[in-house]
Amino acid sequence: MKVCVVGLGLIGGSICMALKKAGYKVYGYNRSQAPINYALQNGVIDGVATDFKEYDVIFVALPPNNTVDFITKTPFKNGAIVSDICGVKGAILSKVNECVRNFYYVGTHPMAGKEVSGIYNAESTLFSNASMIICSDENTDKNALNVIKKLVKDMNFKRIVECSAEVHDKKIAYTSQLAHVVSNAYVKNEEIESCLGFTGGSFQDMTRIAGVDEHIWSELYLLNKENLLQKTELLIESLTQFKNALDSGDENKLKAVLKEGKDLFEDGKANSFTGKDITVINLK
Repeated sequence: MKVCVVGLGLIGGSICMALKKAGYKVYGYNRSQAPINYALQNGVIDGVATDFKEYDVIFVALPPNNTVDFITKTPFKNGAIVSDICGVKGAILSKVNECVRNFYYVGTHPMAGKEVSGIYNAESTLFSNASMIICSDENTDKNALNVIKKLVKDMNFKRIVECSAEVHDKKIAYTSQLAHVVSNAYVKNEEIESCLGFTGGSFQDMTRIAGVDEHIWSELYLLNKENLLQKTELLIESLTQFKNALDSGDENKLKAVLKEGKDLFEDGKANSFTGKDITVINLK
């Protein structure tokens, strides 16, 4: 099986390293040369991809709009499996379904990363305790799906979470996109100056993902606009409820607001992988 990874950043580079560690030969492609040079010099890839018709499986690790352009405009081998790793799935799937193609598409989203980017920060063990979300529907080729599952297992992911693109985008708007928005908004406060010595774990947790790449994340937000707007509106409602309780000076009202959130968190739902229209396969 000949594997190619397009886009040698943090995730793309880590996919290369994880697959090579598992014994696969992996070829890479990147628009700029520096990551290619680094990948070759450090054994991240076995060679540079030039003709994408040569590969059986291609992972596309590019920003969303570039991913769509690459998948819909690149000639692939007949029967090749093309898998993107974008943080939105519905928008990618709809564009792929519009094009006439000779390949099989499987959408994935590795739930792993760092606060830093670039192939220079890639690791072969990045996925060791992570989930890989794989999106499929009635049109997904079963053999292609099984090949991707095998590669995911060989990359040492902890579990596979299967769902539709629609379910993925609703969940990810809440668990990832909204969290980045909140962190980014949280640091826009004059008190952030001269905070050294005043910060503990809660501050670090809240600010860790504030430094989003505005170019990539604005694409992700807009492609999942309706889901993210809904989650943002619900958050504003909750903050308004807290603000009103605080403003009232009524301790019982404030306690009730806080208890509602505590109870929702402690009922176990936040720590459960099970749910409607979601299938979980534990790999370890």
